[in-house]
Amino acid sequence: MAQDDVLTPQDVKELAPLYEDVVLAIKQVYDPEIPVNVYDLGLIYELNINRQHEVFIKMTFTAPTCPMADEVVAEVQHSVENTPGVKSCSIELVWEPAWDQSMLSDEARVALGFDPEL
Repeated sequence: MAQDDVLTPQDVKELAPLYEDVVLAIKQVYDPEIPVNVYDLGLIYELNINRQHEVFIKMTFTAPTCPMADEVVAEVQHSVENTPGVKSCSIELVWEPAWDQSMLSDEARVALGFDPEL
């Protein structure tokens, strides 16, 4: 990463509202087999926004054989790109580390009937 790619604290402060809007956009996308959004499922491993308002996401799925993976990735990209202020969105699908239930948010645990304390 080049030195000018590193965000300053001021950059982070200015990008914080956009970051929150992008998270909300991602939360509009639901896993087709589980009634929980992909963010709370813990499928988003990395979310970065640069000064040019380009969004970079690393995400996974609960299983590498998810038949709807392409559609869900396209839906995340569409939702993020339609967020006001976002210039573009790139998504990289990754399989390491493998997803497991520990990645669920407390909201997802409650929605799925798990104890949020575990």
